[in-house]
Amino acid sequence: MSSDDDMYDDDSFEQETVDDQILDREGLKSDMEEVIASVQETIQVTKGVCRILLQNHKWNQEALIDKFYDSADLETFLSAANIPLHTPSSADGECDICCDMAPLTGLSCAHMACSQCWKAYLTEKIKEGQSEIECMAPKCQLIIPDEQVVKCISDDTKVLDTYHRVILNNYVKTNVYLEWCPGIDCGKAVKGSTCDPHLIVCTCGTRFCFACSNDWHEPVDCRQMKLWVKKCGESSETATWIIENTKDCPKCLTSIQKNGGCNYIRCTNPKCGYQFCWICMNAWSVHANAWYNCNSFDQAAENNRSQFRNNHDRYLFFYNRYRTHEQSLKMEERLIAKMNMKMEQMQNHSMTWTEVQFLREAVNVLSLARRTMMFTYVFAYFLRKNNHSMMFETNQKDMEMATEQLSGFLEQDLEGENLKTLKLKVQDKCRYVEQRRNALLNHCKEGIEQDVWKFIE
Repeated sequence: MSSDDDMYDDDSFEQETVDDQILDREGLKSDMEEVIASVQETIQVTKGVCRILLQNHKWNQEALIDKFYDSADLETFLSAANIPLHTPSSADGECDICCDMAPLTGLSCAHMACSQCWKAYLTEKIKEGQSEIECMAPKCQLIIPDEQVVKCISDDTKVLDTYHRVILNNYVKTNVYLEWCPGIDCGKAVKGSTCDPHLIVCTCGTRFCFACSNDWHEPVDCRQMKLWVKKCGESSETATWIIENTKDCPKCLTSIQKNGGCNYIRCTNPKCGYQFCWICMNAWSVHANAWYNCNSFDQAAENNRSQFRNNHDRYLFFYNRYRTHEQSLKMEERLIAKMNMKMEQMQNHSMTWTEVQFLREAVNVLSLARRTMMFTYVFAYFLRKNNHSMMFETNQKDMEMATEQLSGFLEQDLEGENLKTLKLKVQDKCRYVEQRRNALLNHCKEGIEQDVWKFIE
């Protein structure tokens, strides 16, 4: 971007860690084989046996090699892992499973069966999602090496493909540095630079937390996010009531449908025209000079109700605001098309493609702010009232005011604006939103580091 767009520096946006890798199935396979080859340099076994050993140690190479060096010898080491070292046994005879006379094979445990019975057994285990399959004999825990499994099912490409898919699935499932992208039909995995919670942005566009696979939920931690999701599920009837598309005008009771992201509402009844806030339903005029504290829960009012009703109302308060920002985020997706049209118009008036990108970046800033606002209400739901929480609410209020101002400006008719003046206004509003957002998030981080937050369990 041009130099006058320096407001969009690298610290202004949430970004995935640069060392994170997005891997498709081929990339996962190569990554897994690289780890196997690395361990094989130390432990001289087949690839299949090495994979099983790594799988049993959750793909922790150091832990596996340390355990290997602590063992007396390779045979003892493999025996402790229930992996056969010797060549499989074979003989002709009657199969104990199907009672047919046929060539029989088995592991070093000498449990024998015909090839068809082995294939049927292995196929069933693979369909169950198992990649480390034990001998079919009851109570025998000897694990069948990959090479033998592949040899037995090699004539059935469908089962063979399923087996390789199960191996990759279990590789991701047990490796703390790997997570599947939760995006619909994505099929990619992320190899994290750390297993700690951090933002992942997949190539499919899905944004999620590496540690819990939920939507990226800063400043809420993973445990609180899990409790919030559970709480929302338990309150499904309440949620249905809250997310209705209409609300009544506080003055004339006309039913109004919110069709934009901005929470400034003007009653559609020509005889009324009452202006109010969609969040708190109070007159918009109280927001004009000093942003009304509709983001702050009234503890005194809560104490006047019974404990059960208190908890119910408290949840409704924060859930309503959480859902409102979530809905605004979805509604504001249409701004992308609007800004694209405006950008084309500006390019037709001698502005370059680079110079008009500030409009697209403004939508990004607004989207980021909405997401952050959503999860600040989850954070606030668990937060106990004290002086620090009051500071948090002040930062939250300032950010909400800045977000609504940017949203309202972008949704209005921009046709009459001078292009250069428009650019300055948008950049100023975006800069302020980012300043308020960073101030709020930094305050939350500092509170965690200094252990000043007190949360409701």
